Amino acid sequence: MLSLIQDLDKADIAILKILQEQGRVSNVDLAEHIHLSPPATLARLKRLEKQGLISRFTAVLDRHKTGHDTLCYIQLTLALHQHQQIRDVLESIIEMPEVLECHNVTGEYDYLLKVVLRNTQALESFISEKLIPMPGIAKIHTSLVLKEYKSSTALDLES
Repeated sequence: MLSLIQDLDKADIAILKILQEQGRVSNVDLAEHIHLSPPATLARLKRLEKQGLISRFTAVLDRHKTGHDTLCYIQLTLALHQHQQIRDVLESIIEMPEVLECHNVTGEYDYLLKVVLRNTQALESFISEKLIPMPGIAKIHTSLVLKEYKSSTALDLES
């Protein structure tokens, strides 16, 4: 995939940085931060969205305040690496609301899932009722997060 970051000027990068930290900033405040007029700022914002640099705007919820106290990473190994089996497993995983992220990775395992649940009982149910019965999964390894020291969605645009 071609990187568009080299085509951005300082104002574009400033817009992206501010939006990563303050997604609800008004256009007027954003314009003030980057020292451009609101119409010029809005035009840049629309261009960044059209280019796909901004994929979506969303609210990041505090998982603890919503009662989701269990964060874990689950590594999966598939039994076979046939295209249809891979598609079937991935379609099932993508539909699971507990799975926040699913990545195809190198190493001992094939997939890494970031999963959030209400508690360890829900984790046990998730594994035993959703993952274990799924055809095609040969190995499941779960790592429970004890404490988060950093959680961010902001990308480093300077390096």
